[in-house]
Amino acid sequence: MSNKNTVYLTQEGLDELQKELDNLINVRRPENIQAIKEARALGDLSENAEYDAARNEQAQIEARIKQLEKMLENASIITDVSTDKVGIGNTVSIKYVGDEEEDEYKIVGSQEADPFESKISNESPIAQALFDHKVGDIVTVESPNGSYQVEIIEIK
Repeated sequence: MSNKNTVYLTQEGLDELQKELDNLINVRRPENIQAIKEARALGDLSENAEYDAARNEQAQIEARIKQLEKMLENASIITDVSTDKVGIGNTVSIKYVGDEEEDEYKIVGSQEADPFESKISNESPIAQALFDHKVGDIVTVESPNGSYQVEIIEIK
């Protein structure tokens, strides 16, 4: 049973988050600390825009570091993807019933979702409707714009 904090990631998604975290800790944080020192050296902090900007950036960097560490701590790597029925990690080809248009989506964890790359979140209405179904099944997708049906053509 997965807990609410579980972050589902592919190996490449995990690698990307780890790379971002390393960059924040080893590059951006030290650069920011230097920027704060330089801005502080300019004198009066009450009207020092450079200092304010550097402090704001520091807050953003630290918040993102915390967020990434929490995600990585709760990461569940998607492995052993079955093609018998739809689940997280699958690429699914579907056909919209009624207009014969076809689409292909890779179902990933919400952190990796990118509609421009046809990567949809496991929490999306279409992924939820497809889960545990097989090739040939016709499922109803409940979306904010009403429901529609799709047929599962292929599971990879």
